[in-house]
Amino acid sequence: MFSGLVKWARGKSPWVCHLNCGSCNGCDIEIVAALMPRFDLERFGVLLEGSPRHADVLLATGPVTRQIKDRVVRVYEQMAEPKFVVCVGTCGISGSPFYPGYNLLGGVDAAIPVDMYVPGCPARPDAIAYGVLKLLATLDPKAQELVDEIEATRDTTGLIYTPEEMQQQREDFEETG
Repeated sequence: MFSGLVKWARGKSPWVCHLNCGSCNGCDIEIVAALMPRFDLERFGVLLEGSPRHADVLLATGPVTRQIKDRVVRVYEQMAEPKFVVCVGTCGISGSPFYPGYNLLGGVDAAIPVDMYVPGCPARPDAIAYGVLKLLATLDPKAQELVDEIEATRDTTGLIYTPEEMQQQREDFEETG
């Protein structure tokens, strides 16, 4: 019963922590825009939290360098279970346009596991909101109803990618490129 209560509470009030791994701040501004009244993630209970110890979702932007990798792992390990990671932006996904560089490991998934990818340079605020909602749908049936409604009324192709879809994208790119 207690685990059901915890799952319900996490689905109703997920807290997000923003981690900038070294991006240009374009995606950071779009994350803030997703939390503002126009897209209003707060109506779903999403709250921006400064400490990873209180956060359920980590919004990570920017490429991972050798210097910051240990810090990214430390922040990830400080989060309580269940934890989700949303990688925002092209440089957070692949390290581009800086990869391959002498000090660059690649995207965020070079350091920690990622649950959702939001592409774009910078990523769109509605795509960020949709990615967070898609993750919340695994915990909250009402969020799943909203995701189903969004997918029925709008074309969501390319807004977000799951790890499996991103792996397929990478394999397709390697075959053609």
